[in-house]
Amino acid sequence: MGMKQAKQRIEKLKEEIRKHRYAYHVLDKQTLSPEALDSLKKELYDLEQQFPQLITLDSPTQRVGGKALKKFRKVKHRGLMHSLNDV
Repeated sequence: MGMKQAKQRIEKLKEEIRKHRYAYHVLDKQTLSPEALDSLKKELYDLEQQFPQLITLDSPTQRVGGKALKKFRKVKHRGLMHSLNDV
């Protein structure tokens, strides 16, 4: 894959990931399975590693976290949360 194709794919992946994260975290609506979202994030991460000059500060791979909705209550997890490996 060339630089131009990588840039286009990265932009598309960032747009898709943002759309699904917004739906999940803001609208409380799951529009994609966690596994499918992880797959998109991995593809984006891999492309950014291959083309580091295309990494931007607004990339989902550069995001640390966001604010939780107030309607969610805090819970303690008894087991390991594997999704935290993404942070």
